[in-house]
Amino acid sequence: MRLRTKLTWTKRNRHMSRFLQWIVVSAVVVASRSAPAAAQSVCDRTCLRTMLDQYLTAVVKHDPSAVPLVIGFRQTENAINTRPGNGVWKTISALGKVQRRYLDPVTGQAAYYGTLEENGNTILATVRVRVENRQLTEAEWHIARPDDPGLNGPRQPGRPPANLLNTEYLAQNPPPDRVVPRNQRVDRDSLVRIVNSYFDAITSHDTSVALTHPGCARAENGTPAPAGRFLPPVTPPAAGATPSTNDCVSGLANFNLSMVVARRIPLVDEEAQVVLGYAVFIRRPGSPTPRNVFSEWFFIDEAKIRTIYTAMFYPPAELAVPNWPPYEGNWPLPTSIVPTPAPPRQP
Repeated sequence: MRLRTKLTWTKRNRHMSRFLQWIVVSAVVVASRSAPAAAQSVCDRTCLRTMLDQYLTAVVKHDPSAVPLVIGFRQTENAINTRPGNGVWKTISALGKVQRRYLDPVTGQAAYYGTLEENGNTILATVRVRVENRQLTEAEWHIARPDDPGLNGPRQPGRPPANLLNTEYLAQNPPPDRVVPRNQRVDRDSLVRIVNSYFDAITSHDTSVALTHPGCARAENGTPAPAGRFLPPVTPPAAGATPSTNDCVSGLANFNLSMVVARRIPLVDEEAQVVLGYAVFIRRPGSPTPRNVFSEWFFIDEAKIRTIYTAMFYPPAELAVPNWPPYEGNWPLPTSIVPTPAPPRQP
């Protein structure tokens, strides 16, 4: 009886050992098969740059088939959904003098900031794309054109662009194209917090909240607004004139803004210490000044914002902006669509 029991246990152990060996071998095979697929799905900086350039080339060639787009590829141009082959696919003829590319392997996104040629005009744009499994899933364009409306309405005959578009100034004073030494960088989370401090300062109308260099500069659609210490003014000051002390967070106490909404930070280029931020400016109640929707490029040195470059537009009141998840709607919806409720009756 004891001998039978021993033999039975020995057979069971052998079967169990073989079963465990089979599980281990199977796991190794599955892992070896999935490893290359996982490796292929990661798009590093070189891959992102290649995909971005392939997309831009396809747009210039007016040929969506020249770039791998997923089924259901989504593209917006100033918050308007555009089918591949329409919109900029028909109108853009070349990239311009200013070309900057920024890359984020963590989120799988790449973006272009610079000028392009369209129908005989030079325009400015931020173009963001997302890459998944070596295919493009989305593209988002923020475009400033010479005849677009600005802060005070449409462009007036014989006047400069109402939206401050100045591609010549931008060509002379382009954004940095750099790789920051590793020991001079701050980490990704810190970069995001620094950018949010700027938005928080605007919302709270409190300059002290912003982590910025004194004299920080901002170029709005290519025009310094203001130049601060780090960009030259459009018109050199007269001899003996007192230099301006305005910078990118000056005058927030009286700034005509109710809130900064729909904040998104889709791209952080840690090597360049550059952050792309999106948001919508909502004006104070009763103000006739239109909303503006912007892409802002933040260039950060020594853990503070030094310069900001924008590509922005002023949408009509009825347009849903920014029209990207998780923010698909307006802030707020205009009264022409959703009337203000009547005040409660007094008893």
